[in-house]
Parts: sequence; structure tokens; C-alpha cells
Amino acid sequence: MLKILINAYACSPNMGSEPGMAWNWCIHLAKHCELHIITEGEFREQIEVELSKLPQGVNMHFYYNPVSELVRKMCWNQGDWRFYKYYKQWQWKTYQMALEIIRTQKIEIFHQLNMIGFREPGYLWKIKDIPFVWGPIGGLKQFPLTYIKHESFKNQFVYRLKNILNIFQLRYDYRVNKALNKAAALISSIPDSYNAIKKYKYLESTIIPETGCFENIEMSEINRNFDDEVLKIMWVGKFDLRKQLSIAIQAVAQTMNKHIQLEIFGKGSTVQEQTYRSLAKEINVEKQLIWHGSQPNSKILAAMKSAHLFFFSSISDDTSTVVLEAITSNLPVLCFDACGFGYVVNEEVGIKIPLTNPQQSIKDFATKIDYLYHNRHILKEMSENCKERQQELSWDRKAEKMVQLYKRVLEN
Repeated sequence: MLKILINAYACSPNMGSEPGMAWNWCIHLAKHCELHIITEGEFREQIEVELSKLPQGVNMHFYYNPVSELVRKMCWNQGDWRFYKYYKQWQWKTYQMALEIIRTQKIEIFHQLNMIGFREPGYLWKIKDIPFVWGPIGGLKQFPLTYIKHESFKNQFVYRLKNILNIFQLRYDYRVNKALNKAAALISSIPDSYNAIKKYKYLESTIIPETGCFENIEMSEINRNFDDEVLKIMWVGKFDLRKQLSIAIQAVAQTMNKHIQLEIFGKGSTVQEQTYRSLAKEINVEKQLIWHGSQPNSKILAAMKSAHLFFFSSISDDTSTVVLEAITSNLPVLCFDACGFGYVVNEEVGIKIPLTNPQQSIKDFATKIDYLYHNRHILKEMSENCKERQQELSWDRKAEKMVQLYKRVLEN
């Protein structure tokens, strides 16, 4: 059995996003490999409870490298650039821990798993004689600037600068380039990452979306009737610029159909929430919106089992766990043909529109919603097709691909 040392800063059995992604990679890889996992200590108690329940838990050895509560708050506050200073320190200590581990364990591969952003590759690549694998790698997509033309000067400046810095750091950052060139294998989370690495570094990578589907939901568990008079559309996310909730609200309004209901799960700042509620009132659609606020993952999954359509209006994400959760719940998806979600949502399980500009997108989404409202059989067919897509995107399938990649690395 292969012995793999995994660097996974965020790892938790009871969460989505980065922590849940790392946990699911680990529990599925552990069916094939012996894993030595270095992670931050915030979720230690939950990890150790769940390990005792897993047959493959005997193949998972956790080492904890905790940070302070202040640093944890910085991490959860996405966009707080102060976190990177402490994250870099965490990576250095993880490197030192790895040196200690290999004194007693015959580690065959180092795997830099998460967090997936390309800016922080850690230091495991510095260790000689043990192959280094990095990925899934994310954060290399370019923000579509046509969607911020009417935003404040500050927002426009921030996103334009981020686009420039992404390419600059990929091309010139010392540690990023050392890690890329030392890696025996690179995994891209989405086509944008693959294309950027190929274009600017002339390196090949394998596309494997960072998150996956489960196959344990039976149709009998789904509580939805596609013949209901009201079409229940579900939206999940933070109320930030990337998620484009305003487009979703305006698209529902533009259908001019009062039998369409938009259920919104998530929250933002007080200003953001007031802005979206005011928009709904202004365009006379507030009675069709249900504001659920921030809810635990279990509530989100339960709601997916009764919704008719998942509306993902984000213009800049990698794969996004919530899209895979929708497919897992046999819930058809409406989204942009972009980023990682555009890669995993095909015409069998959803409908996509191109990135253009906000007004055209509102019109395009409204047209698709109206079409699906009057053609419920299409929604039903897409729901039934989710089963096959779940298998194609399953965690087990992803783990098998990764193990094959490990073996090719060792053969070479």
C-alpha cells in the first residue's frame, strides 16, 4: 500500500468548501493508500470522532499544526490578505513536521492538496528524493470585467489588479515556480488553471475538479414534484460580487411569472442584504423571494431534495462544492458556462449560458427559466440523468484517478 504524506491545511468531516473537500479526498484515498495528513487543528475533535467510524480510518494518520484563533478568523474572512503571512509560517512548520515524519515513515509521495489557491505551494517540494505532487490547483481564472463596469471605482480597481497579479505571480513568484517545476505531477482544478499553467509555464497538468459527488442518494429520498404549479428555484452563496445574486433576482423578475419562487440561502453584510432586498422590492418581485439566511450544510442538502432547479449565478468560482451537492441531490443546474462548474455541468444535467454582460445574462437566464417552467419534462429528465453524472464525478472515481497518477509518478 502506497504511503502518501498529504498537506491539507483545511480539513473537516462536517463542512463543505475547502475543509470538506480535503476530508473527502482523504477518506477516499485512504481506501487505496496509507495517508499521513498534516492539517490545522481547528477540527481535531470532529476528525477523531469520525475516524473511529471509518473502516479505512486505520490508514489515516493525522498530525496537527494549530494556529491561533485570530489567524483562524482571518482565514474565514476571505479577502483578508493578512492571513497569507501566517499561512506561509504554517507551511514552513508543516515542512519541518514532514522532515520529522519521514525519519520514521517510508513516505513515497508528498501531496500538496489544499488549500487549492496557487499562491501558496508550501515547502514540501524542497525535500529531495521524494516525488512532489501538487493539486488540484485553483485561483488562476480571470475575473470577467464586463460584469463590474457599473461597480465602484474601488471594486473595479481590486478585480483588475487581481487579474494582473494572478498572471504576474504565476510567471514570477519564486516559490510558485519552484513548486511547479519540481512537481512530478500537477493537477488543475478547472480548465482555466490548466490553460494558464500551459500558456505561461509550458507545463502539462491533469484536470480533476477539486470536489466530487456522492452516489448514496436514492430517488425515493427526493421529495419533489416537477408538476407543481410553482417552480421552486434554489440559490446558495455569499452575497458578494462574484456570486451575482442581483442577476438571479432580476432574471426571475424578467420572466414576469408569479409562479416562480426563488429561495435564497446565504448572507452578506448589512449593506449587501439591504441592497438586494431593495432591488427585489423595486422590481416588484419581493413576494417571490424567500430569504433563508445562512444555514448549516444539512439544511441546504435537505432543501435541495424538494427544489426543482438550482440556480448558480456565480461568474468566478473554481468548481464549487454546492454545484456538486446539487447534482448529488439529482437537482438540475442553471449556471454560466465558465470556471469549474461549467466543466462539470453538461447538457444532460443542466443548462448553461455564456459569459457576456449583466443585462444580456439576465435576459438569457430569464429565457431559460421560462423554458423550463413550461417544459417540466426536461427538468425531470435532467434530474434522472444526474445518477450517471454522479458516477462520473464521484469521489471514488476521483480517488482512483489520483492513485493511478501516484503510480505513474513512481514508475517514472
